[in-house]
Amino acid sequence: MSGEQAAVLLVAHGTPDCAEDVPCFLHAVTGGRELPQAVIDEVQHRYALIGRSPLLDYSRQQAEAVQRELALPVYVGMRNWTPYIREVVPQMAADGVRRAVAICLAPQNSRTSVGLYRKAVAEAQAASSLPGRESFSVDFVESWHDQPRLIDAFAEKLKSGWMQACREAGSSLPVIFSAHSVPVGTIAAGDPYERQARETAALVAAKVGGSVVSWRFAFQSQGMSGGPWLGPTVEETMLALQREGHTGVFLQPVGFLCDHVEVLYDIDIAFKKFAQDNGLRLWRAESLNDSPLLSAALVDVARTRLGK
Repeated sequence: MSGEQAAVLLVAHGTPDCAEDVPCFLHAVTGGRELPQAVIDEVQHRYALIGRSPLLDYSRQQAEAVQRELALPVYVGMRNWTPYIREVVPQMAADGVRRAVAICLAPQNSRTSVGLYRKAVAEAQAASSLPGRESFSVDFVESWHDQPRLIDAFAEKLKSGWMQACREAGSSLPVIFSAHSVPVGTIAAGDPYERQARETAALVAAKVGGSVVSWRFAFQSQGMSGGPWLGPTVEETMLALQREGHTGVFLQPVGFLCDHVEVLYDIDIAFKKFAQDNGLRLWRAESLNDSPLLSAALVDVARTRLGK
């Protein structure tokens, strides 16, 4: 590689390879802080039910698509599991990368997610510098929640899934957009996450147009730790829609790009059971996963930052 070799780094949370890896995974997530055994058992149970999370698979597929389009190396690094960011960044340095654009596979910015990824990249970057030579530069993308092709990707999945669900239901279904909850204190401290998540939902609804006439926003996957978490919850929102006379709802998580435990368990298992227990039917949009529009959004973000 040349001395000015550019590259792209896609970073994400990470996911254990199997249910047996969950204790080690959670140890990485908490930075070594001990969790109650009941919490570990519950998370392990959820992973056992879904089999495995395809997060890394889809991340790599997106990396391959972006690499083909940009004709530049694209790396994938995870904060809490293999391939670890702390291992991938030194490899980038060894490969001769001199400047990189880092994009989080979480489009809305929060210090509880994006902020931790940025810290992990910076620490790995500093550790990978060689004597007498500065480490390569990293342009870290803070957020891309309103990127036009990202909105197109969500809108495509929403419209096709919602129309099919409405045909099955025999009526026009209200839509719930969702994103991962964060502690209330995080937002109170000035974190932009809630605003950006709601903006993503509003842009997707506007892109779809008048066909989706009724939609709400809710937060899911609240943490098991103490203290209040951001709401309203998806469950509360489903019950509110039921009180308004609806017998079914359609859910699209716009805070997640691909299937993983928060989708495959929280939505497909827990929320569907909650809906059934309360006399409701629940449908959801397909995740973006290997969507070509998502690839195009990542390419646009990277190309803009690289100055091409």
